[in-house]
Amino acid sequence: MVRMRYFRYVSLLFVFSSYASLMADTIDNDDDTRSVDIDALREWMNTKRQVTIKEIGGNLSLSGEVRTEFQSIGETSNGVKQRGVGAAPLGADGSVLPAQGYDVAVNIMLDYRIDRGWAAIKLEFDNDAGVFSGTTNKIKVSKGYFGGRLVDTDSTVFDIEMGRRKLSNVFDSNLQFSSFMDGILFRYDVGLERAGDLYAHLGTFVIDERVNQYGYVGEVGFLNIASTGLYTKYSLIDWDTKHYNDPVDNLRFDFLISQLILGYRCFPKALDRQVKIYLAGLYNHRAAAHSFTANKKANYGGYLGFSIGEIRKKGDWAFDINYQVLAAQCVPDFDTSGVSVGNSANAGLYSTVINAKGSKIVPTTLSTAAGNGNFRGYVVTLDYLLTSNLNLQQQWQQSITLDKDIGPFRRYKQYEIEFIYGF
Repeated sequence: MVRMRYFRYVSLLFVFSSYASLMADTIDNDDDTRSVDIDALREWMNTKRQVTIKEIGGNLSLSGEVRTEFQSIGETSNGVKQRGVGAAPLGADGSVLPAQGYDVAVNIMLDYRIDRGWAAIKLEFDNDAGVFSGTTNKIKVSKGYFGGRLVDTDSTVFDIEMGRRKLSNVFDSNLQFSSFMDGILFRYDVGLERAGDLYAHLGTFVIDERVNQYGYVGEVGFLNIASTGLYTKYSLIDWDTKHYNDPVDNLRFDFLISQLILGYRCFPKALDRQVKIYLAGLYNHRAAAHSFTANKKANYGGYLGFSIGEIRKKGDWAFDINYQVLAAQCVPDFDTSGVSVGNSANAGLYSTVINAKGSKIVPTTLSTAAGNGNFRGYVVTLDYLLTSNLNLQQQWQQSITLDKDIGPFRRYKQYEIEFIYGF
């Protein structure tokens, strides 16, 4: 009996020793692996992150903005308030949207340049203010691209850029190009002696990688024609590049938009400030008449504007006013810019919810077709540099439904004051 107990103790001790040895081997192996990983990471940091700009060459610049903003908004749809006390509950949690809003934003920009290459980064931290209403997680990469110069002569340059930025960073419009351009861009610029400056910007970008859908966009311009200050720009963007089984999805991308801009820029001695007058027209070649557009095409848009002044140093000011018209089918809901109609209900032109997918798609009718277009209105912007770093910007915009036969009748107005500290 004693021998049996002794045998059990020896057996348990042997098993425990073997297990401990196995565990030790496992732990040692893990430590070795971690050590290799840490050494590799440290080596990478030493060769990449800890190299100074002086060592690799080029110029790195850091800039940024701190913004505080106040908005007062009035919006109605068929006479029903969309914001403020007594408004329809439109919030995600069934709450009423506020008529006044406060925002705090920080933008960080990094730019790196070498002889024939560059990279640009912009991070935006744009959050609502408030102890209970405030947010802290609204962060996005609004710019992240790199480029290189393939041709560089006295009169001609040709560049290629890849990455992300807003379409509006490259292409000119007061009514479209608010979407991100994640893709590749080709820039060709040439100076023609006595004739002016000619350019062509062409690009392709991702619309939806899940279905291999891509967009195509281009703009050609002729600036300072014959040294007169006249300029013209023509752009074409194609969103209609994919066939969908769902008819609403097809309608959502039925856009091939031409835009022509004519402008005049001068510097009158009497005003001692830059003056610009501009006019633009837009046309969607893919639009068709539907029951929800009152059996007619609503595919045109345009704007007329005037601006004076530039802000460069303390005491400078700039003023711009422009009147805009945008029919319902001219620009897709997801790419509309310019004067807003509010659209607090997030109602689309083709589906009751903009960008709804699959089973959530509910087609609109003549009375419910809304979207971010079908308006006429104006926007006035005034900038004043209080110091070399601090800009006071005020803006008033107001709009009303363009075609009363399509969708709800909407009115919108917004006043915004913003302090922008740049460094």
